[in-house]
Amino acid sequence: MESETISPLLGVPGAVDSAGPDAGVPAHYGSPLAEQRALASGVAIAEVGRGVVTVTGPDRLSWLDSLTSQRLTGLQPGESAESLLLDPHGHVEHDLRIVDDGDTAWLLVQREEAPSLAAFLTRMRFLLRVEVVDVTETTAVLGGLEGSTVPVPALVTWADPWRTGAPGGVQYASPAAHPASEWTWTETVVRRDDVAALADLARRGEVRLAGALAVEALRVAAWRPRLGADTDERTIPHELDWLRSAVHLSKGCYRGQETVAKVHNLGRPPRRLVLLHLDGSENVPVVSGAPVLDRATGKEVGAVTSPAVHHELGPIALAVVKRGLDAAAPLVVSVDGEAVAATQEVIVPADAGAALGDLPKLPRLGSAARR
Repeated sequence: MESETISPLLGVPGAVDSAGPDAGVPAHYGSPLAEQRALASGVAIAEVGRGVVTVTGPDRLSWLDSLTSQRLTGLQPGESAESLLLDPHGHVEHDLRIVDDGDTAWLLVQREEAPSLAAFLTRMRFLLRVEVVDVTETTAVLGGLEGSTVPVPALVTWADPWRTGAPGGVQYASPAAHPASEWTWTETVVRRDDVAALADLARRGEVRLAGALAVEALRVAAWRPRLGADTDERTIPHELDWLRSAVHLSKGCYRGQETVAKVHNLGRPPRRLVLLHLDGSENVPVVSGAPVLDRATGKEVGAVTSPAVHHELGPIALAVVKRGLDAAAPLVVSVDGEAVAATQEVIVPADAGAALGDLPKLPRLGSAARR
């Protein structure tokens, strides 16, 4: 990893580096559960492993609107949105967290995705009045929940629409109270040079920090999907309930829109996201990719995508399972020959889709083009 992508917060006493896509930012500072409680209470902030791409020019929002799944043409300065860049078959390639300041559209993405996103957008400019720049090396992103404050100058702040869902979207999950109601998550872009000042404040006890493990546990509990963790090359938005925050159902044509419309209108996405409540009595750590088995048949029915230990719920995980799996089926997660008992909490129902309920229809590509 290049030195520019290693956080100064790793110099704070107790800081332990993350692994995987969050490498370079602290996983924790010695007390993951205490940090998680502080983050949940809005008294801590955390650096997250984001890349940042900027798009400037008068055509920026209409251009991004034409490429991605969310309606962006009416985005007001300071307003936040989420949009997906799909491949021609509707598979998720990029998750864009977007906030526009009136002159620049700031795209917050998984850090390792920033170079490929910037390269793709640059190729797609044609004659439009837009300019794309990957500013990951000169910026950092700090996240927190309601009540938290960022004590260094902010460039822009993005508020996650997952909490309420976005206008024009649809929610497949049908709990009495969606856990995202407590997910008041924001991400603030700052200059990377200012993170050193934040580290100094933390050393003096003037700011409370939390690590990536705390962020992940709260994200999992909120059922919030993450690119690269809960996705693979086959993922379509319906499987993760991503039509809730990142797809506008009456928006015009964009790449992959035909698949989005077809699956939504006909129903039954091939896989579905669940929350697993895991048996922690044996202290067996569940890892991403661990197979999920039907305990009655022993057959593999899915895989863990995002495991975590929550400060109230205990061991939990997001998992992607086969659509036809009985919602009441007893499950186990296989970890190095050990069987960890699990119960599933349905997020995306097996019969999700507009044809199977009172949900809005999404126009297919041909009909949209003819209007």
